[in-house]
Amino acid sequence: MGSTPVIRTADFEKEVLQAEGLVLVDFFAPWCPPCQRLEPELEKVQAELGDKIKIVKLDVDQDEPLSLVYNVQKIPNMTFFRDGKVLDQYIGLLPKRDILKRIEALAEPAIS
Repeated sequence: MGSTPVIRTADFEKEVLQAEGLVLVDFFAPWCPPCQRLEPELEKVQAELGDKIKIVKLDVDQDEPLSLVYNVQKIPNMTFFRDGKVLDQYIGLLPKRDILKRIEALAEPAIS
């Protein structure tokens, strides 16, 4: 697949739960056509937002127990985390603009 890093259960705590800021975990499977179509959209989001968000992928076939912990029953599944907590979850394929809208809605409010 593309350049979005694929993590395993052993890395999940460090890469997602202990990460600072917003993290998007794409629960996917290599055989899933919608997952394959989502990959370039996620790459565009990462390119546009840079270090404002961390995007990683987790293969549901290789890490099924972790997928069950987060109630991933259908893929693609984008789960958004901050401070180790799930903020939002979206099942299905979205274009870049809609992913950006979801991220914007989850952004921490600006401090005035």
